[in-house]
Amino acid sequence: MIDARIDIQHSTLKTIQGLLRALLANGAVDGLLVPMSLPSGSVAPMLVTDPDALDQADPLAPVLPINAARAASLLTATDQQRTLGLVLRPCEIRALVELVKFQQANLDNALIIGIDCPGTYSVTDFQAADKDTLTSELLAGIASGEPRPHDGLAFRDACHICEQPLPQGDHLALAIGLAGVEPGSLYLRARDDLAETLELSPGEPPAGRAAAAHTYIDARTQARDAAFAQFRDRVHDIDSLLHEFSTCIRCHNCMINCPICYCRECIFRTPTFEHESQLFFQWAGRKGTVRMLPDTLLFHLTRLNHMVTSCIGCGICADVCPVDIPVGTIFRTVGQKAQAIFDYHPGRSLDDAAPVQDFREDELTTLGERHS
Repeated sequence: MIDARIDIQHSTLKTIQGLLRALLANGAVDGLLVPMSLPSGSVAPMLVTDPDALDQADPLAPVLPINAARAASLLTATDQQRTLGLVLRPCEIRALVELVKFQQANLDNALIIGIDCPGTYSVTDFQAADKDTLTSELLAGIASGEPRPHDGLAFRDACHICEQPLPQGDHLALAIGLAGVEPGSLYLRARDDLAETLELSPGEPPAGRAAAAHTYIDARTQARDAAFAQFRDRVHDIDSLLHEFSTCIRCHNCMINCPICYCRECIFRTPTFEHESQLFFQWAGRKGTVRMLPDTLLFHLTRLNHMVTSCIGCGICADVCPVDIPVGTIFRTVGQKAQAIFDYHPGRSLDDAAPVQDFREDELTTLGERHS
């Protein structure tokens, strides 16, 4: 990997579009998965094979309609021989790394292109706002390590508490840096072959990058710790946890939209939970009443059990909840402790096996488990 800085041409967005166009036109990739502006004014990840179409690419748009690791999975999971560039935010990269471990994505013919993330807004807030203003404000803020939301708006909850907003890892082919970068320039960290394709000259990281990144990450970490503490204050037993999910309508949106819900066949979509009619009457006869539809808490506990060590904190689950359950905060709070037990950092490295894949007989003895 080499460090390089290039001059901004016309605008930061136009310069990034030019980099992506060069990768596609020079044959470094056969296609790009990249956020694109749509005629409606919204933004969505699209597969692009025409370099001229990249005039509409907008990886700086502060919105996350889906976690694009889901799209990357569709494009790479089965046998395909073309080289694909994946332009992703850090949480999307972490999700993709986890999907690779569960054999739901493949990076053999893929190049991950990461970009510093100053934060994103809800889809509805982004759609209603002046998009150029939102982007320019965040670019100015992240340069000093202090991106702030537009007046009257708020970042998505997941972004507010995200302490990993900068792309990292050996799996990156190209990283585009915005934090701590001087006006008029763009910081790149590129794999040697891509540096040659892009005609980059080796240089040094921006002098202010380390300080800006520290300021940025420290603020997010403090917000994260405060959010986790608030959750732990109000949720301390099974009854309070049940209360957290008491408004759940069992739409399963959180599961459907989660980028790392990795089971090929979900138990909640099998006959296991398509109960015989008589069972409901038996349960009601035993307790006097039975909730319809049943298994609400079991659904969430099962998802926690399956995924808590791999939750990467993108917060899409909370975004799509129609009754505003803070699903993302719940998963992240529980995940913090579960991940610490196994010293596991989801999405950090392709070489780290997920805890559910790496069973060791004595791994829980420190928690009081006794040998038989």
